[in-house]
Amino acid sequence: MDIFFITAMTFFWVLLIYYSWLAVGGIIHRRRIYPFEKLDNYPSVSILIPAHNEGIVMQYTLQAMQALEYPGRLQVILLDDNSSDDTEAIGREYSRLFSRIHYVQVPPGEPKGKSRVLNHGLSFIDTEYFLVYDADNQPEPDAVQKLVEAAVQTKNAVGAVGYVKTVNARKNLLTRMIALEFEVFQLLMQSGRWHWWKMGSLAGTNMLLKVSALEELGGYDEYALAEDAELTIRVASKGWRLPVVPEARTWEQEPEHLRIFIRQRTRWLIGNIYLLEKSLKDASFWNRTTLIHSIQHIATYFFFVVVLFVSNVLLILSLFDVVSVSLAVPLLMVWFMSYIVYTSQILSAQVLEKDAGSFQVAVGGIMYFTYAQLFLVLLAKSFFSYFASRIRKRTILWDKTERFKGENS
Repeated sequence: MDIFFITAMTFFWVLLIYYSWLAVGGIIHRRRIYPFEKLDNYPSVSILIPAHNEGIVMQYTLQAMQALEYPGRLQVILLDDNSSDDTEAIGREYSRLFSRIHYVQVPPGEPKGKSRVLNHGLSFIDTEYFLVYDADNQPEPDAVQKLVEAAVQTKNAVGAVGYVKTVNARKNLLTRMIALEFEVFQLLMQSGRWHWWKMGSLAGTNMLLKVSALEELGGYDEYALAEDAELTIRVASKGWRLPVVPEARTWEQEPEHLRIFIRQRTRWLIGNIYLLEKSLKDASFWNRTTLIHSIQHIATYFFFVVVLFVSNVLLILSLFDVVSVSLAVPLLMVWFMSYIVYTSQILSAQVLEKDAGSFQVAVGGIMYFTYAQLFLVLLAKSFFSYFASRIRKRTILWDKTERFKGENS
């Protein structure tokens, strides 16, 4: 029994040190001066916006696209995936008014979802790069330019990844916590990986990629619900780089109700379980660079939940004297350090974003006991759904995130 707990504690400390090391790297990367220069010639870029029943936010998104300031050729393609609301009417009106914006109706097909829509959209472009924005996104005017500058001036890069901020962060307690999670993941975890190992991960939005690179990879995997994570691993398998550019920012909505949040994150986690299974089966996912990237990916999405679960178990065991006195104190210390590391990362992100007001700090202080614990339920739910679909030989359907009025700018 003692050997088991010593092993668990060792695993714990390794992960805590790893997360702390990423946080330090993220802080260093985020504090540096923007290192890229303006280009003499900017490559052509197409922006792809997959959309299904996005009438609530479509106008604001297309306004932001028209306001983009990019010195090279830029076109925006709205990919309407069989919407039944006024997405089509808004898209056609903007394409009539602005030469930059184009409306494309995606034909019905299977499997449904973002990956199939993006593959269809790629057949309409003749540019060197493409950029993906979700239908609720409002990128800042210089976002595209900064992503392109980073991609062109980074050795062996085939794209770049920007920063996603939450436009409705102040709506309620849930959106505040989601915004803080995004700040930690992007400003510390994502930036830390780039700082220490020059590894970046594609996001589902605000991500730039060379068209030729995606063509060489065979396009999007249309069965991947987490298409960004799956594509990241294939990019890494080629030894290509994706610089992280926090200065290239976009704003998007996040779920305002717990029910919507659970559905969204369940889809994300199912997508990552699919990726994990694919990684285990595909030998190309096991070269040195890809293996390191896969381990980091698992550490972010799965080991974190393991840490939560084990820390809770260790706390209960130590409080109720289930383990010996000699182990009870170290176990309590491990649980306490888990809380300290998690909360310190949140506070660091708040300071970097100049968002460390007293209420926000208090929200960060309770996230480990509330928001973080949700992921135990989410992971269990996701594994059940995934393996149930496997047993029944059913394809897990894409689940669209609901949008809201009034939080679009």
